[in-house]
Amino acid sequence: MSAPELDSLQGELLNAIASAPDLAKLEDVRIAALGRKGHVAALMEQLGALSAHERRSFGQAVNTLKDAVSAALEQKRQELTQIALSVQLAAEQADVTLPVRPGPLAEGSIHPVSQVMDEITEIFADMGFSIAEGPDIETDFNNFTALNIPPEHPARQDHDTFYFAERPDGTRPVLRTHTSPVQIRTMLANKPPLRVIAPGRVYRSDSDQTHTPMFHQVEGLVIDEETHLGHLKWVLEEFCKAFFEIQDVKMRFRASHFPFTEPSMEVDIGYSKQGDEIRIGEGDQWLEILGCGMVHPNVLRNVELDPERYQGFAFGMGIDRIAMLKYGMPDLRAFFAGDLCWLKHYGFMPLAVPTLAAGLSS
Repeated sequence: MSAPELDSLQGELLNAIASAPDLAKLEDVRIAALGRKGHVAALMEQLGALSAHERRSFGQAVNTLKDAVSAALEQKRQELTQIALSVQLAAEQADVTLPVRPGPLAEGSIHPVSQVMDEITEIFADMGFSIAEGPDIETDFNNFTALNIPPEHPARQDHDTFYFAERPDGTRPVLRTHTSPVQIRTMLANKPPLRVIAPGRVYRSDSDQTHTPMFHQVEGLVIDEETHLGHLKWVLEEFCKAFFEIQDVKMRFRASHFPFTEPSMEVDIGYSKQGDEIRIGEGDQWLEILGCGMVHPNVLRNVELDPERYQGFAFGMGIDRIAMLKYGMPDLRAFFAGDLCWLKHYGFMPLAVPTLAAGLSS
């Protein structure tokens, strides 16, 4: 092959290299030029038929062609590699910046127990009740004895109640099993007339779908010289209508027994069930929601009140259970699991303060 032909071949190969659109096409050009069956290999095969002088000059020309093609291939490979990397980075680009958080008013949620406590407080405050509080760790007297609970009562057993170690005087403090000790403390510290509710945590050795070792109760107490059972029934009926936000409510009072009230009653509320939905205030089915009764004379004597002069009523209900009933939560244990997804679903907006005027759950 003459020198002009070599120059022409070199020009063709360099043009092919320059016009290669991607690395795959460039590899095809490299194989055609420098492969075992490529142009350069074919030229090298011609060396055997040439004289020594022609072989030297032709060999130098072919090597010059090979070096020029190799340099052009390497330069083009680097260019195409950089382009391919840029395309890949653009396609796989990830935004590692954090979005602006909406803030606590949008992300924060009020726990259903806190919301229902506020709803209950709002209802009874409108009836003239005040809020009374007491410690979670109580004396045996306040938790049992003053409430007319005898020493052999099952509620005093270790399998139902959490006791602390015995003190030097022989008494054993207890995690309160109900908020009734707050009623005892209120009657010991104040003289009638009394009208209070006592919401708070209580503790019992029990755990299943509708019971947990720690839960919440609210109890109410009215003590004066004229209160009777009719007042109790009216208060509970008005509470249920306000809490469940219905116009009419069907209630049933069943005779029961509690050591601290006489007579004692359990209260059922009428409901119907359509699918998984419970509708309060309609239907012929009954659901127990609370216990109540007239304060036992022995309880009044234990707090130094004359049962011949004073009388009153008391009631108690589980806050967690009526929250489940109102808002359709199936498992009590989820209340205390700390599940953010659950809280976002069942929680309330931070500024959704319940009022009777605006609607408790609006």
